[in-house]
Amino acid sequence: MTLLELKDVTAAYGRVQVLEGVSLSVPEGGAVGILGANGAGKTTTLRAISGVVRTGGSIVFDGQDIRGLRPDQVAARGIAHVPEGRGTLPNLTVRENLQVGAYLRKDRRAIAGDIDYLLDLFPNLAARISHNASAMSGGEQQMLAIARAFMAAPRLLILDEPSLGLAPSTAKSVYAAIRRLREESGIAMLVVEQNAHLAFSIVDTATVLETGRSVLTGTSAELKGRDEIRRAYLGG
Repeated sequence: MTLLELKDVTAAYGRVQVLEGVSLSVPEGGAVGILGANGAGKTTTLRAISGVVRTGGSIVFDGQDIRGLRPDQVAARGIAHVPEGRGTLPNLTVRENLQVGAYLRKDRRAIAGDIDYLLDLFPNLAARISHNASAMSGGEQQMLAIARAFMAAPRLLILDEPSLGLAPSTAKSVYAAIRRLREESGIAMLVVEQNAHLAFSIVDTATVLETGRSVLTGTSAELKGRDEIRRAYLGG
């Protein structure tokens, strides 16, 4: 079953057209990557889904058109967006950040259970549970941002450059946790990532963008086997 489908999506900032026609789909429980050079429109595609930019075309989530909804309305439908730059609440503790993530939920026992699960998934967060987010490393803040988004109990988790600015070892740890989160929760994911090696470690399929358009879609194995993908994104 298709959970999210974009067809010929366009988007602009004022008079500047950024997306010229992006099409992709995310199946229920699937993981899809978006690859492309800087300026290709990857982040704008995620913002279009989340209702942050003016869009054209079709954006359908769980059978309903969500184009034109406000970001809070999109979130309430079951889409959680972890933006580039993480976006944690710096003056709140780790526990408070997680609790804020669950602000739309009423199931207190399940909320407590999810917090325990995430502290097991991210041991660094457990060690810093009473620390303000501002006192944490970049890697720990990225872990917290992902965990806070999961606390909303979304059906689709959107991740924008999870490895950005992280040391290679930290990025691998973050992706290992993302992979486990997907396997254990069954949550669908849409991932923008410059590091294609990391992206291919969790996604089933990927779409390549060039100058605001979808130009290629395939399974991870298919894309890794293409010479142009290896040269552009895999250093081969």
